[in-house]
Amino acid sequence: MLTKRIIPCLDIKNGRTVKGVNFVDLRDAGDPVELAKQYADVGADELVFLDISATLEGRATTLEMVEHVAEQVNIPFTVGGGISSIEHVNDLLQCGADKVSINSSAVKRPELINELSNKFGSQCIVVAIDAKQIEEQWKVHLAGGSIPTDIDLFEWAKEVEERGAGEILFTSMNHDGTKNGFANKALAKLSSALNIPIIASGGAGDIQHFVDTFKKGKADAALAASVFHFGEIPISELKKELKNNNIEVRL
Repeated sequence: MLTKRIIPCLDIKNGRTVKGVNFVDLRDAGDPVELAKQYADVGADELVFLDISATLEGRATTLEMVEHVAEQVNIPFTVGGGISSIEHVNDLLQCGADKVSINSSAVKRPELINELSNKFGSQCIVVAIDAKQIEEQWKVHLAGGSIPTDIDLFEWAKEVEERGAGEILFTSMNHDGTKNGFANKALAKLSSALNIPIIASGGAGDIQHFVDTFKKGKADAALAASVFHFGEIPISELKKELKNNNIEVRL
């Protein structure tokens, strides 16, 4: 049985970790480098850093922060935000990132997925997909969820896999920050349609939500922010409970 991963997500804006609800109403959650070290020390399997305003501001993720994080942690970490070129990915990996996450740039120019996968290997290319359920359809959104598209979540996810992505980070905008649980029906549909790992994001509020997303949503990893940042769910306690529910995790 493959081990399930627990991944704290640090949304970065102006050099600080922030957290909101449904992608808005952001509040400060601390220094990203300090939080990264804490998470590595308490048993997080990986970390994700998303520079959430980079795309909107038309700039690249800051390399300095990546270097500082790399000095402090001994677990894999993924960096995303405004990434749109081979050169930028190369810079991030040189600074110590293990993977990169692309989102809006991949939708605007899908060939980027092929180029990055061919150059660096699919194992370090994560495609993040922010989607919102509108009536019965899941539609992809860009630029931190601020720009809607007519692109279907499941069709796009399949194309992403075919183009060489190694993983998909799926965030349900409907569930983000609500603490009402993950979008398990959509996750299960993605999991059954694809052969690459799916990271569940959006909606974690208690330990049972993690149990459900692994069992019902068939997710390979679960990502959360505020419940970890504000100490509502200790990672060690979460992993013990997952183990008690016969979900294989690294303790």
